Amino acid sequence: MTKFILAIDQGTTSSRAIVFDGARKIVGVGQKEFTQHFPQDGWVEHDPGEIWESVVWSVKKALAEASVTASDIAAIGITNQRETVVIWDKATGEPIHKAIVWQDRRTAAHCAELKKDGHEVMVTAKTGLLLDPYFSGTKVKWLLDNVEGARQRAEKGELAFGTVDSFLIWRLTGGKVHATDATNAGRTLLFDIGQNQWDAELCALLDVPMAMLPEVKDCADDFGTAEASLFGAAIPILGVAGDQHAATIGQACFEPGMVKSTYGTGCFALLNTGTDMVPSHNRLLTTIAYRLDGTTTYALEGSIFIAGAAVQWIRDGLKLVSHASETGPLARSADPSQNVFMVPAFVGLGAPWWDADARGAIYGITRNTGPAEIAKAALEAVSYQTRDLLDAMRKDWTGGAKDTVLRVDGGMVASDWTMQFLADILDAPVDRPTILETTALGAAWLAGMKAGVWPGMADFAAGWARDHRFEPQMEASVREAKIAGWNDAVRRTLTR
Repeated sequence: MTKFILAIDQGTTSSRAIVFDGARKIVGVGQKEFTQHFPQDGWVEHDPGEIWESVVWSVKKALAEASVTASDIAAIGITNQRETVVIWDKATGEPIHKAIVWQDRRTAAHCAELKKDGHEVMVTAKTGLLLDPYFSGTKVKWLLDNVEGARQRAEKGELAFGTVDSFLIWRLTGGKVHATDATNAGRTLLFDIGQNQWDAELCALLDVPMAMLPEVKDCADDFGTAEASLFGAAIPILGVAGDQHAATIGQACFEPGMVKSTYGTGCFALLNTGTDMVPSHNRLLTTIAYRLDGTTTYALEGSIFIAGAAVQWIRDGLKLVSHASETGPLARSADPSQNVFMVPAFVGLGAPWWDADARGAIYGITRNTGPAEIAKAALEAVSYQTRDLLDAMRKDWTGGAKDTVLRVDGGMVASDWTMQFLADILDAPVDRPTILETTALGAAWLAGMKAGVWPGMADFAAGWARDHRFEPQMEASVREAKIAGWNDAVRRTLTR
């Protein structure tokens, strides 16, 4: 009987579980949204217990929809929102506080102080990252300093830290395994990506006891076994990668120079640089793309904090649409003579600006501006920001990205209008794959390959299929005028 693979895709706004069959086709899906908590301006939290419940519910729903049982599943692959921090009690498994989400900016002042004291050069050399509240390390320190008794308990070895993957592994295995993979570890500010190990100097700088840290494994590795009591049979967990790394794998971007961009809550573009750990001089991130069989492949990454979240704001905050899918048709109806620009710095600006204090702004509003123009500006902002990232990548690495074909995935790429505008602004082809669930597919491949039921890297890459290629059609003069307008809007938004 064909063995199936279960992918758990734990995202920022919802958890999904997807069952793939032996031909890598989706046969069952479960998805459940969970609550977003905003206790203060710039603060974003999740309830880890609610995340766990949403994962369990989604898995059961996916298994039921696929008409399979847990005993039919060869392995589980996990992919997750990165940088989001959970600290829990090792004895009970209970979190000591809500999870602090990657979007959260509460540690901006601490990051600024560390920069002022001259620590960023050392931190970047070891981690490939910048001192920004986006990353996990300063969030861990905040929790230890602000939850009563937490620091003392951590120093006694009573508490465990992890990103969401690690928390799920702990819960799935009944507390038997405290582990993460190299891609998630590399986003904490505590992990030396060149040496591939937790770093004592970084942990001391951020005041994080090393006893809290999980074991770091390859992306395809033995992460323990999900207990039979959860789903009806024990299932090995054999693959883990942060969401953007899993998407890179799912897009089969295995060759140096290949680029993928994922459009979910945020937008994240990764350029595979092979075994070269390329430092950025344009405020991109050097990151681990994936680690397989002990060999690390690196990437340059550009991180945009708000992409689909702007559409969610239009739906839930402004209530201009009832469903996110309505945004594309609404944008198509906008007055083309209006030049409205949205800079979606709701939680600061990411790459290549890294301005934690910037806040969202809309420029060019007239009396004739309405919902259609606002929707259009929100969708266009994603394309402008992607161009900023690719321009920075081309400056940083002479080895590729000059004649870029961008492979895209995520919820926003279902909009033909948005993808055509992206190709027009990039002046480069944009390829949309037949399987849009590339993040889940990447996690599934890691687990399926490790289990021996899915093909190796070369055969998997050969099976990648394109649904549609969007070719640039915009006149150069129009493109340049639009980019100039965007650059002016960003300049007006930056606080430094």
